[in-house]
Amino acid sequence: MINNYETVFILTPVLSEAQMKEAVDKFKKVLTDGGGSIVHEENWGLKKLAYPIQKKSTGFYYLIEFKSEGLLIDKLETEYRRDERIIRFLTFKMDKFAVLYSEKKRSINKETKEA
Repeated sequence: MINNYETVFILTPVLSEAQMKEAVDKFKKVLTDGGGSIVHEENWGLKKLAYPIQKKSTGFYYLIEFKSEGLLIDKLETEYRRDERIIRFLTFKMDKFAVLYSEKKRSINKETKEA
C-alpha cells in the first residue's frame, strides 16, 4: 500500500555545496529507484543543532516529502546509517491530516512568494 512519508536528515556542516547536493541526490535516487515518488522537498540550510552531535554544533537540514511502499523506508534508513555525511535523520508516516496541513502550508508559502 502506498503511503505518504516525510523524511528530514541532517548533513555534516563540513560539506561543500556540491557535496551536499550530491548527498541529497543520492537519497532522492534511493527513493525514486525504489518506486517512490517525491511530492515536495525543502532545503532548510545550515542551522544550529539543539545539542552537539559528533562534536558538531551545526548541520545542513533537508526535508523530502514522498509517497512509497512501507518497505522502501527500511532501505532508505539503511542508506542513511551507512553514509557518514548524515548525522541524524527522522522519517515518519503522514496521516491524512499531516498531508492536508503540508499541502495547505505549501500553498500559503507559494501565495506569499508570488505577492
